[in-house]
Amino acid sequence: MSANERATRALKEILQIPGNDTCADCGASVPGWGSCSLGVFICLDCSGIHRNLPSISKVKSLTLSHWEDHEVQFMVENGNELMKSKYEAAVPAYYYKPTRKDCQVLREQWIRAKYERKEFSEPGKNVTYEGGTKDGMLMKRGRDNGQFLSRRFVLSEREGTLKYFTKYDAKEPKAVIKVDAINATFQPEKMGNPNGLQITYLKDYNTRNIFVYHDSGKEIVDWFNSIRAVQLHYLKVAFPGATDAELVPKLTRNFLKEGYMEKTGPRHTEGFKKRWFTLDHRRLMYFKDPLDAFAKGEVFLGNKDHGYSASPGLPAGTHCNGAWQNGITIVTPDRGFLFTCETESDQQDWLKHFNDIMSAQMSPQEYTMEALFRHRH
Repeated sequence: MSANERATRALKEILQIPGNDTCADCGASVPGWGSCSLGVFICLDCSGIHRNLPSISKVKSLTLSHWEDHEVQFMVENGNELMKSKYEAAVPAYYYKPTRKDCQVLREQWIRAKYERKEFSEPGKNVTYEGGTKDGMLMKRGRDNGQFLSRRFVLSEREGTLKYFTKYDAKEPKAVIKVDAINATFQPEKMGNPNGLQITYLKDYNTRNIFVYHDSGKEIVDWFNSIRAVQLHYLKVAFPGATDAELVPKLTRNFLKEGYMEKTGPRHTEGFKKRWFTLDHRRLMYFKDPLDAFAKGEVFLGNKDHGYSASPGLPAGTHCNGAWQNGITIVTPDRGFLFTCETESDQQDWLKHFNDIMSAQMSPQEYTMEALFRHRH
């Protein structure tokens, strides 16, 4: 057996050790790469980020690269669990740990924060997200013209707000957003910018979207985690007995699903029009354009025991003039909604999400939201 075959076999055995069977950075299963300078096993995507840190991480394929005996021994002595206890010793509860499904900028900044900046290696170390205030310039998309212009944003823990100003020295903010009403989610593909962040909030019970980015990946991820830090602070005040584990899921969240469907109007006789849909837990919103500031409308998805249902197909006799034929009918206590999807797999995916939501029990806050919806419509 050659030395390399021996190394490959040894690495395979080390991979069986609990913790080494998933990527140390994003949790993807069966990592095919290792950092022989950090002693961690990582996936292909994360290995590409590690390659950008050549002074810190030396990356090798577990099957294709030549491994020296001392490198294999180093992997045996370290491994994912031990290195996590070192590099993730003090990750703040609010800090968003990306998964393999998250975008490049989130994963890259997580890896840089861990190994390059060693932000989480020392308990008690001051981290940038916890200053109680953050003040800086972000590029913001104009609501009407779609141009991105530099705007000043100020996050204040004391006031519990995120404000933005059209000029750096403006006295009055253009908007004051309560942090407990904010959702922030990275949208690089939708926005066409690798550092694109969508900030969504409720204004007079209507959903408002603003789209921002910063040329620096670190800066935009810092803003994201600073918002989460302030949100967690507010939740701890509001729910003094709750644990971090109970509160963290209430911070920012990714949308369940987004994409195009066609829909018809309330009388079901109007033509089907293509709209961009965003499913955010029990709220299905639709927009003329993915980057619109306001939704054209939204549907509340309640519990199936209370008169809500989602089923494939359209009612008999529906005049479907749209290009897409894969129908979905949603029934609420107040009215029916008809949609069509481009493909059958898209239709099945939307239906699975709708039915999962309608099967879940509703929280007291969701009953309040349902009452507001019915009152409004």
